[in-house]
Amino acid sequence: MRALIYFGLTLLATVCQDIAVGQNRPNIVFILADDLGYGDLGVYGQTKIETPHIDRLAKNGLLFTDFYSGAPVCAPSRSALLTGQHTGHTYIRGNKEIQPEGQEPLAENVVTFAERLQQSGYQTGAFGKWGLGMVGTSGDPNRRGFDEFFGYNCQREAHRYYPNHLWHNDQRIELEGNNTADPQIYAPDLIQTRALAFIRAHSQEPFFLFVPTPLPHAELVVPEDSLFQKYKGRFDETPFKGSDYGPGAPIGYSSQEQPRATFAAMVARLDRHVGQLVETLEEEGILDNTIIIFTSDNGAHQEGGADPMYFQSSGNLRGYKRDLYEGGIRVPLIVHWPDRVDREQIVHHVAAFWDIGPTLLQLAQADSLPQSDGISFLPTLIGEAGQQTHPYLYWEFHEQGGRQAVRIGDYKAVRMNALRGAEAPVELYHLPTDIGEQRDIAEAHPELVQQAMEIMSAAREEHPLFPFWPTY
Repeated sequence: MRALIYFGLTLLATVCQDIAVGQNRPNIVFILADDLGYGDLGVYGQTKIETPHIDRLAKNGLLFTDFYSGAPVCAPSRSALLTGQHTGHTYIRGNKEIQPEGQEPLAENVVTFAERLQQSGYQTGAFGKWGLGMVGTSGDPNRRGFDEFFGYNCQREAHRYYPNHLWHNDQRIELEGNNTADPQIYAPDLIQTRALAFIRAHSQEPFFLFVPTPLPHAELVVPEDSLFQKYKGRFDETPFKGSDYGPGAPIGYSSQEQPRATFAAMVARLDRHVGQLVETLEEEGILDNTIIIFTSDNGAHQEGGADPMYFQSSGNLRGYKRDLYEGGIRVPLIVHWPDRVDREQIVHHVAAFWDIGPTLLQLAQADSLPQSDGISFLPTLIGEAGQQTHPYLYWEFHEQGGRQAVRIGDYKAVRMNALRGAEAPVELYHLPTDIGEQRDIAEAHPELVQQAMEIMSAAREEHPLFPFWPTY
């Protein structure tokens, strides 16, 4: 009888402890900007655009200096993020379009960290731009770990900020007559209202809110409200002539008379949206126990009249979107978590998108991903010893002749025209002394070049939908 009573009390204590742990698990808000450059935020050196809300997150949290996106373009970067695998392993490795709407879907056997959070009891929602599989496919966000989705399923459709429809789960939401000739509903604002509603609806239970906002990707269009008026006339402008709306108009980028002012206002609008998310968390009394992560899917873009050189959007880095130089893949990372993260710290830990899933799953006490290239950087976040590091980071890009890149410690190797295989030379840069990747030191370090070439071969598996076939 005593043994039975002891077993019962032990079981009750365990259950109570599990419940307490579950209640204390942090909410997660992950904000993914679209084509925001390393230098587009005030805390990363931007001087022409004000981003007070995002800057405040950094000043009350951690700012990472050496953090990398999954790829230099949208879909593979998001695939690397959600699956915890770099572009040599992740299922989606390029922007493979499906007509009339959508992109190549994540395969049925792919597991995302959102699915693991969902299985562990988190309420999950995604609000913004998806790009990993149309409604009803194996890549449907509702089948990849999200209880609720609202926004653009197709990233091609997200080129337009006044679209004629969005998606709420499997329901197509018509936005009748919406276009730049008759702008009525600015999609990022509508998506933002749904994201805020998700916080309010789930404030009493652990939740994961994924906000892959389309801002500030081209096209360059923004409501002419106070944010736009603040920047209107501030810069010298060269009008951009694009593909304007109309019956049967292709999905491209609309014309813009003031592209610089518009881009600045779009970044400012993104900053306002971040401020609204924080304010809502405060109103619900859950800010302290919410980890907010802010980053971007790749480097700054040059489409639609955007002028990243003028804004120094890449900071002192070389390259832009589609480049595997630092400006194409090194991105901002800000982590704000009042309950556990000390204020205003600069973090030089080297990490990438495929580390996000392992980190969040560890802090949520959820099951790990079945296959991952990532390493949790939770010890770095909470100031504990024992942080593991990567022996290398690897990227590949399947357009423009193929490109590969490897970071090994302080060194960065880049191979252009990688489809030529061994004929394509490998460039080598020492980042601490040459962050702008201007001095190729490959000839002086043949042993590092050979190591990089071996990684470029061994770190990847061939994919039938995204063939690469480098020959060594």
